[in-house]
Amino acid sequence: MNGEMVFLAFTEKGRTLAKTLSAALGGEVSCTRDGVSLAGWTADAFSSGRALVFVGAVGIAVRAVAPHLRGKTSDPAVVAVDECGRFAVPLLSGHLGGANALAEKIAAVCGAEPVITTATDRNRVFAVDEWARIQGLKLRNPERIKRVSAKLLAGETIAVRSAFPIDGAAPAGVVLPESGDADVWVDLRPHDALMLVPPVLVLGIGCRRGTEKETLDRRFAAFCAETGVLPEAICAAASIDLKRDEKGLADFCAAHGWPLYFDSAEALAALEGDFTASAFVAQAAGVDNVCERAAVRHARGKLIIRKHAAEGVTFALAQKELRLDWRMTHG
Repeated sequence: MNGEMVFLAFTEKGRTLAKTLSAALGGEVSCTRDGVSLAGWTADAFSSGRALVFVGAVGIAVRAVAPHLRGKTSDPAVVAVDECGRFAVPLLSGHLGGANALAEKIAAVCGAEPVITTATDRNRVFAVDEWARIQGLKLRNPERIKRVSAKLLAGETIAVRSAFPIDGAAPAGVVLPESGDADVWVDLRPHDALMLVPPVLVLGIGCRRGTEKETLDRRFAAFCAETGVLPEAICAAASIDLKRDEKGLADFCAAHGWPLYFDSAEALAALEGDFTASAFVAQAAGVDNVCERAAVRHARGKLIIRKHAAEGVTFALAQKELRLDWRMTHG
């Protein structure tokens, strides 16, 4: 299946509408009239993480996705649109998955009415989970969303603190104190609040030959505990090309879903900056430091955590630049 969304129709009329939507929005169209199994299509589409658009009755869509529901932060967007194109109904993951926004896009194409039922949207108050999705922030403790939204719906204000600059004027109901407690924190380290974590860190890794995934797992857990950095803040990993064939390293990064980048000793050595030099590493790898240099090179930003070494593993962290804003739509 191709595209960010997939469509399933049940009649020829529904197929025609699905093709119109696909032409405008992208995505592949399937139809049960061609022998496509509703259960099989739903299972495959749901596991792909792409948005599911059922062109047919809401009840069919609800029964189809029910066995696959996992949770607020992992379920994909699900939208049902009737085959006459009159109503587009977001059923699942309205904010985090973008189903509300998708329903509005569908409505704009076919003239349907988007049936948005989330309370924050209907009451026109700030939706913190929608803002997090648009800004590319990860939710550390989504169970706290309800508490934040309840305050806003009750006409109270929420306090948002951020370790990163946020451009523009804050929306109604949101204040940004410079100190004290907050309802929402945007940071790389944990707080007693709804945590929105920017994935802006590159983990530089050095390891001795043959290091197993279990060793890297153990050292990474200790590294996060020592530094206080949340794992959700890491977006990629980097090392030297001498480690390209290290299975333990590859498996470790794959388990976290991080792309793993490699550079030559020459490319790392050419990087300017203040790095923790090691004569041993220079002799073995051809460059005086691997983890710090690799992290900085791929973050194209500043080194925020210098080399931590134990059990033949070294970790360092570099941070990409980030500025947020108060937009509630893409673009």
